[in-house]
Amino acid sequence: MSDKLTEIMAWKRHEIAALVRPVAESELAAASAARPAPPSFRAALRPADGQLAVIAEIKRRSPSAGPIATAVSAPDQAQRYRAAGASALSVLTDEKYFGGSLADLTAVTALFHRDPPAVPCLRKDFMVHPIQVLQARQAGASAILIIVRALTDDEIKSLHTAAIAAGLDALFEIHHEAELDRAVAHGAKIIGVNNRDLARFTTDLALSERLIPLFPREVIAVSESGIFTAVDGARARAAGAHAVLVGEALMKAPDPAALMAAFRAP
Repeated sequence: MSDKLTEIMAWKRHEIAALVRPVAESELAAASAARPAPPSFRAALRPADGQLAVIAEIKRRSPSAGPIATAVSAPDQAQRYRAAGASALSVLTDEKYFGGSLADLTAVTALFHRDPPAVPCLRKDFMVHPIQVLQARQAGASAILIIVRALTDDEIKSLHTAAIAAGLDALFEIHHEAELDRAVAHGAKIIGVNNRDLARFTTDLALSERLIPLFPREVIAVSESGIFTAVDGARARAAGAHAVLVGEALMKAPDPAALMAAFRAP
């Protein structure tokens, strides 16, 4: 694990320490039953028309890019993305490193509930404990992120089991072949290749081109990071990606719809 990821994960464990408590599957199931079922994240990544799905990310800043759009309103950006034809959203809920919050996710899903149609939302955060899965379900998320290299096998199993109990999908994020093997062993149905090396903050789409062809056929493949142009989208699709996750480029785009169309162009 990279130094920066080690730092972030250590902070996240400290941040949630006061909240940690046993979370039974029955509690997660009850929380799920008490709220309207969220739209399927997994289904959104395989559009009926066979086009490349776009997961549009709401991201105010990041350790690699620095400030991106620090004053942006999450619901306003979600509306722009929905109007632009986003297949799904990724909502950053980490505040220290990315400028997000759980309140952002709650506000976005509440907006979609008041003003349909809803777009499935991924809670993009550094998940370490089922209490965060419970928070995600209560905030209206459709899916959670599981960063394979940042977690032990016991933690991955705990998070994935909690997600299933809560009725949520899980996006397993990998960066190496060994992490792919671990994700598959845990029954991952959606796997994303993070093209960014968090040790050096370099990005290379060749990583998706190398790893995605190794995925089991039934797994939904996502290429994450470094997607900026139509050429990038074409490379991801040619590698076998069903979806791309795009943050910085869409946050800065004057016309998100045009950029999404470019990603999907043949």
